[in-house]
Amino acid sequence: MRRTALLTTVAALVAGALAWPTAAPAAPAAFAHPGVTVSQGQLDFARTKVNAGAQPWKGAFDQMLASKYADLNRTPKPRAVVECGSYSNPNYGCTDEREDAIAAYTDALAWYITRDDRYAKKAIQLMDAWSATLTDHTNSNAPLQTGWAGSSWPKAAEIIKYTYTGGWAGSGRFATMLRDVYLPEIINGSNSNGNWELSMMEAAVGISVFLEDKASYDKAMAKFRTRTAAYVYLASDGSVPKTVPSQNLDTTAKIVAYWQGQSTFVTGLTQETCRDLTHTGYGISAIAHIAETSRIQGQDLYGTDVGERLRQALGFQAKYELGTAVPSWLCGGSLKLGLGPVTEVGYNALHNRLGIAMTNTQTLTERNRPAGSNNLFVAWETLTHGDNPS
Repeated sequence: MRRTALLTTVAALVAGALAWPTAAPAAPAAFAHPGVTVSQGQLDFARTKVNAGAQPWKGAFDQMLASKYADLNRTPKPRAVVECGSYSNPNYGCTDEREDAIAAYTDALAWYITRDDRYAKKAIQLMDAWSATLTDHTNSNAPLQTGWAGSSWPKAAEIIKYTYTGGWAGSGRFATMLRDVYLPEIINGSNSNGNWELSMMEAAVGISVFLEDKASYDKAMAKFRTRTAAYVYLASDGSVPKTVPSQNLDTTAKIVAYWQGQSTFVTGLTQETCRDLTHTGYGISAIAHIAETSRIQGQDLYGTDVGERLRQALGFQAKYELGTAVPSWLCGGSLKLGLGPVTEVGYNALHNRLGIAMTNTQTLTERNRPAGSNNLFVAWETLTHGDNPS
């Protein structure tokens, strides 16, 4: 009886592990530009609202312009080799790279809305400085660091290359940096905590759009679909969460350990909820960003399991971030809060575009406006996506 039960359990686990979405080609026939997380229509909507003094967009823009990332006196700090250990210790260029990338994106947004050439030129200066210098990322956090910085660079590059009329002579060298330094570090994914691979795939998808690399786009999107299904639990998944095959999580005990010791699985729980909501927020944000880029590129994932997992993850985490008492069965009755400014993109897509009620997510989103930056790879999403119908 015990042997039969064990075999049944293993068979069920294997079946669940293999039940991820089919990796159909996702790349468009022709890429849309600018098309990484934010479209030209969304940029135009934000610009119109800011210029009209409408809220919350004007407040979000003012917050962005007052930040260190919009400082026109900023000096780029590139280095040939960025070395990042666990939790960025050692930190040889890690913070500088991430923040210069966010600054380039900030300046690109500031240029688009103000049409002040100084911001476009500053974005170009930052991108050119790094593309002339960077050759590698090293140490244990190299894949994650590459994913974080690589998520911001193409957002900046897309806006400048495709909307700035002053020209960008160094765009080819910048593309070479993304292709040769960033993409090889991230495209094959990670078996670490799920936020790693999700952030890495966000960067890979964005870089693939900028490079118009259909093969890399398809590969990254397939890994994203598999990881998302393994990161956010839905009751329809079965008694245990889906898994990523390469991780060999082939017993319940292994899955529970990977899910931070959580053995009760409920819809909306993520693989890192019981670690802390900050890292969970990184994963949720990457899911939303990739889904948004995919929508801009012509394949809307919000109506698939990706959208449902995103909706449930946002709602579940938002409930506790808002102060709901944590039950004893969830993470031992204690959660480390701090979800971060990560709800605008998913909330706008699911609630405003699709009309889905998201009470907790709406309350948290509106409470946190204007959403700023997490100083890693998220920035200014009330400005770009807040109640944006485009």
